[in-house]
Amino acid sequence: MTDVPALGLAALMTGSGIGHAVAPAYFGRLVPDWLPAPEAAVAVSGALDVLAGVLVAVPATRSAGGWLTAGLITAYLPAHLDPLRRAASAARMFDRTPGIAARVLVNVGYIGWAVAVARAGGPVRRTPTGPRRAPRG
Repeated sequence: MTDVPALGLAALMTGSGIGHAVAPAYFGRLVPDWLPAPEAAVAVSGALDVLAGVLVAVPATRSAGGWLTAGLITAYLPAHLDPLRRAASAARMFDRTPGIAARVLVNVGYIGWAVAVARAGGPVRRTPTGPRRAPRG
C-alpha cells in the first residue's frame, strides 16, 4: 500500500478533529440527547480525531492510528443512527431515513478504509509486560 490512502485518512481525521474546535455547535447537534455533557463529548472526540490523524500520518504508528480511527468511527455510529427516532418528522433530508442510511454507509466505508490502513501498517507491536529474564549461559 502506498502512503496515499494513509495520508488521506490522516487528513480526514485531523480535519475532523480541527472542525470540532472550529465549529463545535455543528458537532454538538450530532451528539444524541441521551449522552450527557455534549460539549465535553465534542471536545474529547475532536481531540481523539486529531490524535488518530497524527498517528496515521506517522509510519511508525500508522497501524495503531488506523485501529484507533476504526474504533472511533465505530463508536460514532450510534450518533448517526439516533435520528431514526425522529426520522418521520425530520425537516432536513440528512435526518430522514435515506439520509441516515447514507451517513451510516459512508461511515462503514471509513471504517473499512481505516482497517485497511491499519492492516497495511503492520502488526501493532507490544512491549513485554513481565520481567525480563537474564540470558542463560
